[in-house]
Amino acid sequence: MNAAMILHLAPKQVEQNPVLNISIFLAFVAVTMVIVVRASRNNRTAADYYAGGRSFTGTQNGVAIAGDYLSAASFLGICGAIAIYGYDGFMYSIGFLVAWLVALLLVAELMRNTAKFTMADVLSFRLKQRPVRMAAAATTLAVTFFYLLAQMAGAGGLVSLLLGLEDKTAQSLVIVVVGVVMIMYVLIGGMKGTTWVQIIKAVLLILGAGVMTVWVLALNGFSFHALLEAAVANPENANGAAILVPGLQYGANPLDFVSLALALVLGTAGLPHVLMRFYTVPTAKAARKSVVWAIWLIGIFYLFTLVLGYGAAALVGPETILAAPGGQNSAAPLVALALGGPLLLGFISAVAFATILAVVAGLTITASASYAHDIYNSVIKKGKATPKQEVKVAKITTLVIGGIAIIGGIGVQGQNVAFLVALAFAVAASANLPTILYSLFWKKFTTRGAVWSMVGGLASAVLLIVFSPVVSGTETSMLGDGVNFAIFPLKNPGIVSIPLGFLLGWIGSLTDPGVESPKLAAEMEVRELTGFGAEPPVNH
Repeated sequence: MNAAMILHLAPKQVEQNPVLNISIFLAFVAVTMVIVVRASRNNRTAADYYAGGRSFTGTQNGVAIAGDYLSAASFLGICGAIAIYGYDGFMYSIGFLVAWLVALLLVAELMRNTAKFTMADVLSFRLKQRPVRMAAAATTLAVTFFYLLAQMAGAGGLVSLLLGLEDKTAQSLVIVVVGVVMIMYVLIGGMKGTTWVQIIKAVLLILGAGVMTVWVLALNGFSFHALLEAAVANPENANGAAILVPGLQYGANPLDFVSLALALVLGTAGLPHVLMRFYTVPTAKAARKSVVWAIWLIGIFYLFTLVLGYGAAALVGPETILAAPGGQNSAAPLVALALGGPLLLGFISAVAFATILAVVAGLTITASASYAHDIYNSVIKKGKATPKQEVKVAKITTLVIGGIAIIGGIGVQGQNVAFLVALAFAVAASANLPTILYSLFWKKFTTRGAVWSMVGGLASAVLLIVFSPVVSGTETSMLGDGVNFAIFPLKNPGIVSIPLGFLLGWIGSLTDPGVESPKLAAEMEVRELTGFGAEPPVNH
Protein backbone atom coordinates (compact mmCIF):
# COMPACT_ATOMS: atom_id res chain seq x y z
CA MET A 1 0.00 0.00 0.00
CA ASN A 2 1.58 3.31 -1.02
CA ALA A 3 1.74 6.50 1.05
CA ALA A 4 -1.19 8.16 -0.71
CA MET A 5 -3.46 5.19 0.07
CA ILE A 6 -2.34 5.17 3.71
CA LEU A 7 -3.11 8.87 3.98
CA HIS A 8 -6.52 8.46 2.43
CA LEU A 9 -7.60 5.47 4.52
CA ALA A 10 -6.17 6.49 7.87
CA PRO A 11 -9.12 8.60 9.10
CA LYS A 12 -11.58 5.77 8.39
CA GLN A 13 -9.60 3.19 10.38
CA VAL A 14 -9.88 4.82 13.82
CA GLU A 15 -12.75 5.90 16.00
CA GLN A 16 -12.90 8.39 18.82
CA ASN A 17 -13.01 7.28 22.44
CA PRO A 18 -14.67 10.09 24.44
CA VAL A 19 -14.03 8.40 27.81
CA LEU A 20 -10.29 8.09 27.13
CA ASN A 21 -10.15 11.61 25.72
CA ILE A 22 -11.82 13.23 28.69
CA SER A 23 -9.76 11.15 31.15
CA ILE A 24 -6.49 12.44 29.65
CA PHE A 25 -7.91 15.95 29.58
CA LEU A 26 -9.00 15.84 33.26
CA ALA A 27 -5.63 14.40 34.33
CA PHE A 28 -3.89 17.27 32.54
CA VAL A 29 -6.08 19.87 34.22
CA ALA A 30 -5.50 18.24 37.63
CA VAL A 31 -1.70 18.24 37.24
CA THR A 32 -1.55 21.85 36.09
CA MET A 33 -3.89 22.92 38.89
CA VAL A 34 -1.55 21.35 41.45
CA ILE A 35 1.33 23.33 39.92
CA VAL A 36 -0.72 26.53 40.12
CA VAL A 37 -1.58 25.92 43.78
CA ARG A 38 2.06 25.24 44.70
CA ALA A 39 3.23 28.36 42.86
CA SER A 40 0.60 30.49 44.61
CA ARG A 41 2.21 29.97 48.02
CA ASN A 42 4.69 32.77 47.36
CA ASN A 43 2.08 35.31 46.20
CA ARG A 44 2.51 37.88 48.98
CA THR A 45 2.75 41.20 47.13
CA ALA A 46 1.37 42.92 44.04
CA ALA A 47 4.73 42.28 42.31
CA ASP A 48 4.31 38.56 43.03
CA TYR A 49 0.76 38.48 41.70
CA TYR A 50 1.34 40.63 38.60
CA ALA A 51 4.97 39.88 37.69
CA GLY A 52 5.83 36.60 39.41
CA GLY A 53 8.22 38.43 41.72
CA ARG A 54 10.46 39.17 38.69
CA SER A 55 12.10 35.88 39.54
CA PHE A 56 12.19 34.15 36.13
CA THR A 57 15.34 33.79 34.04
CA GLY A 58 15.52 34.92 30.42
CA THR A 59 15.32 31.32 29.22
CA GLN A 60 12.34 30.48 31.43
CA ASN A 61 10.54 33.63 30.36
CA GLY A 62 11.33 32.93 26.70
CA VAL A 63 9.70 29.51 26.95
CA ALA A 64 6.76 31.08 28.81
CA ILE A 65 6.39 33.75 26.11
CA ALA A 66 6.29 30.97 23.51
CA GLY A 67 3.65 29.26 25.64
CA ASP A 68 1.68 32.48 25.88
CA TYR A 69 2.02 33.30 22.18
CA LEU A 70 1.47 29.83 20.70
CA SER A 71 -2.22 30.00 21.40
CA ALA A 72 -5.21 28.20 19.98
CA ALA A 73 -4.76 30.43 16.95
CA SER A 74 -1.29 29.07 16.30
CA PHE A 75 -2.08 25.40 16.76
CA LEU A 76 -5.75 24.99 15.87
CA GLY A 77 -6.47 28.01 13.70
CA ILE A 78 -3.37 28.04 11.50
CA CYS A 79 -3.40 24.29 10.89
CA GLY A 80 -7.05 24.62 9.85
CA ALA A 81 -6.36 27.64 7.66
CA ILE A 82 -3.53 25.83 5.84
CA ALA A 83 -5.64 22.68 5.43
CA ILE A 84 -8.48 24.66 3.83
CA TYR A 85 -6.68 27.55 2.10
CA GLY A 86 -3.13 26.22 1.71
CA TYR A 87 -0.60 28.94 0.90
CA ASP A 88 -2.82 31.79 2.11
CA GLY A 89 -3.31 30.05 5.46
CA PHE A 90 0.45 29.80 6.00
CA MET A 91 0.68 33.59 5.79
CA TYR A 92 -0.65 33.67 9.36
CA SER A 93 2.48 31.77 10.49
CA ILE A 94 4.77 34.14 8.61
CA GLY A 95 3.08 37.24 10.02
CA PHE A 96 3.01 35.98 13.60
CA LEU A 97 6.74 35.12 13.46
CA VAL A 98 8.03 38.25 11.70
CA ALA A 99 6.16 40.33 14.28
CA TRP A 100 8.67 39.24 16.93
CA LEU A 101 11.47 41.08 15.15
CA VAL A 102 9.53 44.31 15.72
CA ALA A 103 9.05 43.41 19.39
CA LEU A 104 12.73 42.50 19.84
CA LEU A 105 14.26 45.51 18.07
CA LEU A 106 11.89 48.26 19.20
CA VAL A 107 10.05 47.33 22.36
CA ALA A 108 11.19 44.50 24.67
CA GLU A 109 14.28 45.93 26.39
CA LEU A 110 13.01 49.51 26.56
CA MET A 111 9.67 48.45 28.05
CA ARG A 112 11.38 46.36 30.74
CA ASN A 113 13.59 49.31 31.71
CA THR A 114 10.74 51.79 31.98
CA ALA A 115 7.65 50.04 33.32
CA LYS A 116 6.57 48.48 36.60
CA PHE A 117 3.60 46.18 35.96
CA THR A 118 1.59 47.30 32.93
CA MET A 119 1.88 48.95 29.53
CA ALA A 120 0.35 52.14 30.95
CA ASP A 121 3.35 52.57 33.27
CA VAL A 122 5.42 53.36 30.18
CA LEU A 123 2.82 55.45 28.37
CA SER A 124 2.08 57.66 31.38
CA PHE A 125 5.69 57.99 32.61
CA ARG A 126 6.21 61.54 31.35
CA LEU A 127 2.60 62.44 30.56
CA LYS A 128 -0.51 63.19 32.64
CA GLN A 129 -1.37 60.06 34.58
CA ARG A 130 -5.17 60.09 34.69
CA PRO A 131 -6.17 60.42 31.00
CA VAL A 132 -3.33 58.28 29.66
CA ARG A 133 -3.87 55.43 32.14
CA MET A 134 -7.62 55.39 31.48
CA ALA A 135 -7.08 55.28 27.71
CA ALA A 136 -4.39 52.58 28.06
CA ALA A 137 -6.64 50.49 30.30
CA ALA A 138 -9.46 50.77 27.75
CA THR A 139 -7.25 49.56 24.90
CA THR A 140 -5.85 46.75 27.06
CA LEU A 141 -9.33 45.51 27.92
CA ALA A 142 -10.45 45.73 24.27
CA VAL A 143 -7.46 43.77 22.92
CA THR A 144 -7.86 41.22 25.70
CA PHE A 145 -11.54 40.79 24.89
CA PHE A 146 -10.92 40.02 21.19
CA TYR A 147 -8.09 37.63 22.07
CA LEU A 148 -10.23 35.89 24.69
CA LEU A 149 -12.99 35.37 22.11
CA ALA A 150 -10.56 33.43 19.94
CA GLN A 151 -9.36 31.20 22.77
CA MET A 152 -12.86 30.44 24.03
CA ALA A 153 -14.03 29.59 20.51
CA GLY A 154 -11.08 27.21 20.16
CA ALA A 155 -11.77 25.62 23.53
CA GLY A 156 -15.43 25.00 22.73
CA GLY A 157 -14.65 23.36 19.41
CA LEU A 158 -11.78 21.31 20.82
CA VAL A 159 -13.61 19.79 23.79
CA SER A 160 -16.73 19.28 21.67
CA LEU A 161 -14.59 17.24 19.26
CA LEU A 162 -13.14 15.28 22.18
CA LEU A 163 -16.59 14.37 23.46
CA GLY A 164 -18.24 14.05 20.04
CA LEU A 165 -20.65 16.90 20.78
CA GLU A 166 -22.31 18.53 17.79
CA ASP A 167 -25.14 20.28 19.61
CA LYS A 168 -24.55 24.04 20.04
CA THR A 169 -26.03 24.00 23.56
CA ALA A 170 -23.59 21.30 24.66
CA GLN A 171 -20.70 23.23 23.12
CA SER A 172 -21.83 26.35 24.98
CA LEU A 173 -21.76 24.39 28.24
CA VAL A 174 -18.18 23.35 27.44
CA ILE A 175 -17.20 27.01 27.03
CA VAL A 176 -18.70 27.77 30.45
CA VAL A 177 -16.60 25.01 32.04
CA VAL A 178 -13.45 26.31 30.30
CA GLY A 179 -14.15 29.80 31.62
CA VAL A 180 -14.57 28.57 35.18
CA VAL A 181 -11.30 26.60 35.11
CA MET A 182 -9.47 29.60 33.65
CA ILE A 183 -10.80 31.87 36.42
CA MET A 184 -9.55 29.39 39.04
CA TYR A 185 -6.05 29.39 37.48
CA VAL A 186 -5.76 33.17 37.73
CA LEU A 187 -7.40 33.62 41.14
CA ILE A 188 -5.20 30.97 42.73
CA GLY A 189 -1.87 31.20 40.93
CA GLY A 190 -1.42 34.77 39.74
CA MET A 191 1.41 35.41 37.28
CA LYS A 192 3.77 32.89 38.87
CA GLY A 193 1.34 29.98 38.54
CA THR A 194 0.31 31.11 35.07
CA THR A 195 3.96 31.29 33.95
CA TRP A 196 4.78 27.75 35.06
CA VAL A 197 1.70 26.42 33.27
CA GLN A 198 2.81 28.30 30.14
CA ILE A 199 6.34 26.82 30.35
CA ILE A 200 5.09 23.25 30.75
CA LYS A 201 2.48 23.68 28.06
CA ALA A 202 4.99 25.19 25.59
CA VAL A 203 7.36 22.23 25.97
CA LEU A 204 4.56 19.68 25.55
CA LEU A 205 2.98 21.54 22.62
CA ILE A 206 6.24 21.85 20.68
CA LEU A 207 7.19 18.23 21.39
CA GLY A 208 3.71 16.95 20.49
CA ALA A 209 3.59 18.97 17.28
CA GLY A 210 7.13 17.85 16.47
CA VAL A 211 6.24 14.16 16.82
CA MET A 212 3.16 14.61 14.62
CA THR A 213 5.24 16.48 12.03
CA VAL A 214 7.84 13.71 11.81
CA TRP A 215 5.04 11.12 11.64
CA VAL A 216 3.29 12.89 8.76
CA LEU A 217 6.57 13.27 6.87
CA ALA A 218 7.42 9.59 7.51
CA LEU A 219 4.19 8.52 5.81
CA ASN A 220 5.42 10.41 2.76
CA GLY A 221 8.97 9.09 2.74
CA PHE A 222 10.16 12.29 4.43
CA SER A 223 9.37 14.14 1.22
CA PHE A 224 7.50 17.41 1.61
CA HIS A 225 6.84 17.33 -2.13
CA ALA A 226 5.07 13.96 -1.75
CA LEU A 227 2.97 15.42 1.09
CA LEU A 228 1.86 18.32 -1.11
CA GLU A 229 0.95 15.88 -3.89
CA ALA A 230 -1.11 13.82 -1.43
CA ALA A 231 -2.93 16.95 -0.24
CA VAL A 232 -3.75 17.96 -3.81
CA ALA A 233 -4.87 14.41 -4.70
CA ASN A 234 -7.28 14.00 -1.77
CA PRO A 235 -10.80 13.61 -3.27
CA GLU A 236 -12.19 15.89 -0.54
CA ASN A 237 -9.94 18.74 -1.69
CA ALA A 238 -12.25 20.58 -4.09
CA ASN A 239 -9.62 23.29 -4.65
CA GLY A 240 -7.01 20.89 -6.05
CA ALA A 241 -3.61 22.42 -6.79
CA ALA A 242 -4.95 25.89 -5.88
CA ILE A 243 -3.94 25.21 -2.24
CA LEU A 244 -0.29 25.40 -3.32
CA VAL A 245 -0.40 28.92 -4.75
CA PRO A 246 -1.36 32.36 -3.40
CA GLY A 247 -4.85 33.75 -3.77
CA LEU A 248 -7.26 31.03 -2.62
CA GLN A 249 -8.48 33.06 0.35
CA TYR A 250 -7.33 36.60 -0.47
CA GLY A 251 -7.06 36.56 -4.27
CA ALA A 252 -10.41 38.28 -4.73
CA ASN A 253 -9.39 41.18 -2.50
CA PRO A 254 -5.61 41.65 -2.17
CA LEU A 255 -6.14 44.69 0.07
CA ASP A 256 -7.61 42.34 2.66
CA PHE A 257 -4.32 40.46 2.69
CA VAL A 258 -2.27 43.65 3.01
CA SER A 259 -4.49 44.73 5.89
CA LEU A 260 -4.09 41.35 7.60
CA ALA A 261 -0.31 41.40 7.11
CA LEU A 262 0.00 44.85 8.68
CA ALA A 263 -2.04 43.74 11.68
CA LEU A 264 -0.04 40.54 12.20
CA VAL A 265 3.42 42.08 11.82
CA LEU A 266 2.75 45.19 13.93
CA GLY A 267 0.28 43.76 16.43
CA THR A 268 2.60 41.67 18.63
CA ALA A 269 4.58 44.68 19.88
CA GLY A 270 1.29 46.18 21.11
CA LEU A 271 -0.22 43.12 22.81
CA PRO A 272 -0.56 43.93 26.53
CA HIS A 273 -0.28 40.32 27.71
CA VAL A 274 2.96 39.84 25.75
CA LEU A 275 4.41 43.15 26.98
CA MET A 276 3.56 42.21 30.57
CA ARG A 277 5.79 39.15 30.31
CA PHE A 278 8.84 41.43 30.02
CA TYR A 279 8.28 42.54 33.62
CA THR A 280 8.67 39.02 35.03
CA VAL A 281 12.47 39.04 34.52
CA PRO A 282 14.99 40.89 36.72
CA THR A 283 16.89 42.80 34.02
CA ALA A 284 16.60 44.24 30.51
CA LYS A 285 19.28 41.79 29.36
CA ALA A 286 17.06 38.93 30.51
CA ALA A 287 14.12 40.50 28.65
CA ARG A 288 16.16 40.57 25.44
CA LYS A 289 17.32 36.99 25.98
CA SER A 290 13.76 35.85 26.56
CA VAL A 291 12.65 37.31 23.22
CA VAL A 292 15.48 35.55 21.38
CA TRP A 293 14.45 32.24 22.95
CA ALA A 294 10.83 32.93 22.06
CA ILE A 295 11.68 33.67 18.42
CA TRP A 296 13.54 30.35 18.02
CA LEU A 297 10.80 28.28 19.66
CA ILE A 298 7.98 30.04 17.84
CA GLY A 299 9.79 29.82 14.49
CA ILE A 300 10.33 26.07 14.84
CA PHE A 301 6.71 25.56 15.80
CA TYR A 302 5.42 27.51 12.79
CA LEU A 303 7.44 25.25 10.50
CA PHE A 304 5.57 22.36 12.10
CA THR A 305 2.22 24.02 11.30
CA LEU A 306 3.08 24.01 7.58
CA VAL A 307 3.52 20.22 7.60
CA LEU A 308 0.53 19.62 9.89
CA GLY A 309 -1.76 21.88 7.85
CA TYR A 310 -1.02 20.14 4.55
CA GLY A 311 -0.99 16.85 6.46
CA ALA A 312 -4.56 17.57 7.55
CA ALA A 313 -5.53 18.28 3.93
CA ALA A 314 -3.99 14.96 2.87
CA LEU A 315 -4.93 12.73 5.82
CA VAL A 316 -8.36 14.06 6.68
CA GLY A 317 -9.56 16.32 3.88
CA PRO A 318 -11.09 19.81 3.95
CA GLU A 319 -14.71 18.59 3.82
CA THR A 320 -14.30 16.34 6.87
CA ILE A 321 -12.56 19.13 8.75
CA LEU A 322 -15.27 21.69 8.00
CA ALA A 323 -18.01 19.21 8.97
CA ALA A 324 -16.43 18.30 12.34
CA PRO A 325 -17.37 20.02 15.64
CA GLY A 326 -15.21 23.15 15.76
CA GLY A 327 -14.95 23.44 11.96
CA GLN A 328 -11.52 24.60 10.76
CA ASN A 329 -10.21 24.50 14.32
CA SER A 330 -10.52 20.69 14.39
CA ALA A 331 -7.81 20.07 11.75
CA ALA A 332 -4.88 19.40 14.11
CA PRO A 333 -6.83 17.08 16.47
CA LEU A 334 -8.18 15.14 13.47
CA VAL A 335 -4.63 14.64 12.18
CA ALA A 336 -3.72 13.25 15.61
CA LEU A 337 -6.73 10.92 15.42
CA ALA A 338 -5.72 9.71 11.95
CA LEU A 339 -2.10 9.15 12.98
CA GLY A 340 -2.27 7.62 16.43
CA GLY A 341 -5.92 6.92 17.13
CA PRO A 342 -7.79 7.98 20.27
CA LEU A 343 -4.71 7.97 22.53
CA LEU A 344 -2.78 10.53 20.44
CA LEU A 345 -5.97 12.53 19.91
CA GLY A 346 -6.53 12.64 23.66
CA PHE A 347 -2.95 13.72 24.38
CA ILE A 348 -2.76 16.37 21.64
CA SER A 349 -6.19 17.73 22.55
CA ALA A 350 -5.20 17.90 26.22
CA VAL A 351 -2.06 19.83 25.25
CA ALA A 352 -4.12 22.13 23.02
CA PHE A 353 -6.56 22.64 25.84
CA ALA A 354 -3.72 23.45 28.24
CA THR A 355 -2.55 25.90 25.55
CA ILE A 356 -5.89 27.64 25.66
CA LEU A 357 -6.00 27.67 29.46
CA ALA A 358 -2.48 29.10 29.74
CA VAL A 359 -3.12 31.84 27.17
CA VAL A 360 -6.51 32.71 28.62
CA ALA A 361 -5.01 32.89 32.10
CA GLY A 362 -2.26 35.23 30.85
CA LEU A 363 -4.81 37.44 29.10
CA THR A 364 -7.08 37.56 32.13
CA ILE A 365 -4.33 38.47 34.59
CA THR A 366 -3.19 41.23 32.20
CA ALA A 367 -6.68 42.70 31.97
CA SER A 368 -7.30 42.47 35.71
CA ALA A 369 -3.90 44.03 36.47
CA SER A 370 -4.62 46.85 34.04
CA TYR A 371 -7.90 47.72 35.73
CA ALA A 372 -6.63 47.32 39.31
CA HIS A 373 -3.26 49.04 38.80
CA ASP A 374 -4.12 51.67 36.18
CA ILE A 375 -7.70 52.62 36.98
CA TYR A 376 -8.42 51.61 40.59
CA ASN A 377 -5.08 52.51 42.16
CA SER A 378 -3.72 55.24 39.90
CA VAL A 379 -6.96 57.01 38.95
CA ILE A 380 -9.63 56.25 41.57
CA LYS A 381 -7.34 55.98 44.63
CA LYS A 382 -4.71 58.40 43.23
CA GLY A 383 -1.92 55.93 43.94
CA LYS A 384 -2.81 55.46 47.62
CA ALA A 385 -4.26 51.94 47.47
CA THR A 386 -2.30 49.26 49.30
CA PRO A 387 -0.91 46.29 47.34
CA LYS A 388 -3.40 44.05 49.19
CA GLN A 389 -6.34 46.22 48.09
CA GLU A 390 -5.03 46.32 44.53
CA VAL A 391 -4.71 42.54 44.29
CA LYS A 392 -8.21 42.11 45.77
CA VAL A 393 -9.66 44.38 43.05
CA ALA A 394 -7.68 42.48 40.41
CA LYS A 395 -9.25 39.21 41.55
CA ILE A 396 -12.76 40.69 41.44
CA THR A 397 -12.00 41.98 37.94
CA THR A 398 -10.92 38.46 36.96
CA LEU A 399 -14.41 37.18 37.78
CA VAL A 400 -16.04 39.89 35.64
CA ILE A 401 -13.69 39.37 32.69
CA GLY A 402 -14.17 35.61 32.91
CA GLY A 403 -17.95 36.03 32.71
CA ILE A 404 -17.69 38.34 29.69
CA ALA A 405 -15.28 35.92 27.96
CA ILE A 406 -17.72 33.03 28.46
CA ILE A 407 -20.62 34.97 26.92
CA GLY A 408 -18.47 36.19 24.01
CA GLY A 409 -17.03 32.73 23.41
CA ILE A 410 -20.52 31.28 23.06
CA GLY A 411 -21.30 33.95 20.47
CA VAL A 412 -18.34 33.20 18.16
CA GLN A 413 -18.52 29.39 18.00
CA GLY A 414 -17.30 28.01 14.67
CA GLN A 415 -15.20 31.06 13.73
CA ASN A 416 -11.56 30.34 12.81
CA VAL A 417 -9.52 31.26 15.87
CA ALA A 418 -6.50 32.47 13.86
CA PHE A 419 -8.82 34.90 12.12
CA LEU A 420 -10.28 36.14 15.43
CA VAL A 421 -6.78 36.65 16.86
CA ALA A 422 -5.88 38.68 13.77
CA LEU A 423 -8.63 41.12 14.81
CA ALA A 424 -7.04 41.41 18.26
CA PHE A 425 -3.69 42.11 16.58
CA ALA A 426 -5.31 44.84 14.47
CA VAL A 427 -6.72 46.55 17.57
CA ALA A 428 -3.35 46.26 19.36
CA ALA A 429 -1.43 47.66 16.39
CA SER A 430 -3.92 50.52 15.96
CA ALA A 431 -4.45 51.57 19.56
CA ASN A 432 -1.25 50.61 21.41
CA LEU A 433 1.74 50.44 19.08
CA PRO A 434 1.69 54.09 17.87
CA THR A 435 1.55 55.39 21.45
CA ILE A 436 4.28 52.99 22.63
CA LEU A 437 6.68 53.99 19.83
CA TYR A 438 5.95 57.70 20.19
CA SER A 439 6.46 57.48 23.98
CA LEU A 440 9.77 55.69 23.63
CA PHE A 441 11.27 57.59 20.69
CA TRP A 442 9.63 61.05 20.28
CA LYS A 443 10.41 63.71 22.89
CA LYS A 444 7.63 66.03 21.66
CA PHE A 445 4.90 63.46 22.22
CA THR A 446 2.18 64.85 24.50
CA THR A 447 -0.79 63.73 26.58
CA ARG A 448 -3.29 64.78 23.91
CA GLY A 449 -1.35 62.84 21.29
CA ALA A 450 -1.38 59.74 23.49
CA VAL A 451 -5.11 59.91 24.21
CA TRP A 452 -6.05 60.68 20.60
CA SER A 453 -3.83 57.89 19.32
CA MET A 454 -5.19 55.24 21.70
CA VAL A 455 -8.85 56.24 21.65
CA GLY A 456 -8.88 56.98 17.91
CA GLY A 457 -7.00 53.83 16.97
CA LEU A 458 -9.24 51.72 19.20
CA ALA A 459 -12.51 53.30 18.05
CA SER A 460 -11.63 53.11 14.35
CA ALA A 461 -10.52 49.48 14.57
CA VAL A 462 -13.60 48.35 16.51
CA LEU A 463 -16.05 50.30 14.35
CA LEU A 464 -14.54 48.99 11.12
CA ILE A 465 -14.77 45.43 12.48
CA VAL A 466 -18.43 45.94 13.46
CA PHE A 467 -19.31 47.22 9.99
CA SER A 468 -17.26 44.61 8.13
CA PRO A 469 -18.18 41.20 6.66
CA VAL A 470 -16.81 39.65 9.86
CA VAL A 471 -20.00 40.55 11.72
CA SER A 472 -22.72 40.51 9.04
CA GLY A 473 -23.51 40.00 5.39
CA THR A 474 -22.03 36.57 4.56
CA GLU A 475 -22.64 32.94 5.48
CA THR A 476 -19.49 32.87 7.62
CA SER A 477 -20.28 36.14 9.45
CA MET A 478 -20.97 36.08 13.18
CA LEU A 479 -24.59 37.09 12.55
CA GLY A 480 -24.95 35.12 9.30
CA ASP A 481 -26.09 36.42 5.94
CA GLY A 482 -29.64 37.14 7.15
CA VAL A 483 -28.43 40.41 8.67
CA ASN A 484 -26.35 42.79 6.60
CA PHE A 485 -24.98 46.15 7.72
CA ALA A 486 -21.45 45.61 6.37
CA ILE A 487 -20.32 48.83 4.70
CA PHE A 488 -16.54 48.33 5.13
CA PRO A 489 -15.38 45.83 2.49
CA LEU A 490 -12.31 44.38 4.27
CA LYS A 491 -12.31 41.69 6.97
CA ASN A 492 -9.37 43.23 8.83
CA PRO A 493 -9.27 46.98 9.61
CA GLY A 494 -5.46 47.29 9.93
CA ILE A 495 -4.78 49.06 6.65
CA VAL A 496 -6.97 51.98 7.77
CA SER A 497 -6.88 51.98 11.57
CA ILE A 498 -3.10 51.52 12.07
CA PRO A 499 -2.01 54.57 9.99
CA LEU A 500 -4.88 56.50 11.58
CA GLY A 501 -3.55 55.71 15.06
CA PHE A 502 -0.10 57.07 14.12
CA LEU A 503 -1.62 60.12 12.43
CA LEU A 504 -3.83 61.01 15.39
CA GLY A 505 -0.88 60.73 17.79
CA TRP A 506 1.15 63.11 15.62
CA ILE A 507 -1.65 65.66 15.10
CA GLY A 508 -2.68 65.54 18.77
CA SER A 509 0.87 66.26 19.90
CA LEU A 510 1.40 69.12 17.45
CA THR A 511 -1.86 70.81 18.49
CA ASP A 512 -1.48 70.27 22.25
CA PRO A 513 -0.88 73.63 23.99
CA GLY A 514 0.29 71.86 27.15
CA VAL A 515 4.02 71.51 27.75
CA GLU A 516 5.23 68.16 29.03
CA SER A 517 8.03 67.95 31.60
CA PRO A 518 11.51 68.04 29.95
CA LYS A 519 12.91 66.59 33.20
CA LEU A 520 10.65 63.53 33.04
CA ALA A 521 11.38 63.11 29.33
CA ALA A 522 15.11 63.10 30.04
CA GLU A 523 14.68 60.69 32.94
CA MET A 524 12.64 58.32 30.76
CA GLU A 525 15.28 58.39 28.03
CA VAL A 526 18.05 57.55 30.48
CA ARG A 527 16.01 54.79 32.08
CA GLU A 528 14.92 53.13 28.84
CA LEU A 529 18.43 53.13 27.37
CA THR A 530 20.43 52.19 30.49
CA GLY A 531 17.98 50.49 32.85
CA PHE A 532 19.01 52.88 35.64
CA GLY A 533 16.10 53.22 38.06
CA ALA A 534 14.16 50.31 36.60
CA GLU A 535 12.11 48.07 38.89
CA PRO A 536 14.43 45.63 40.69
CA PRO A 537 13.67 41.94 41.20
CA VAL A 538 11.72 41.03 44.30
CA ASN A 539 13.63 38.83 46.73
CA HIS A 540 11.97 36.63 49.32
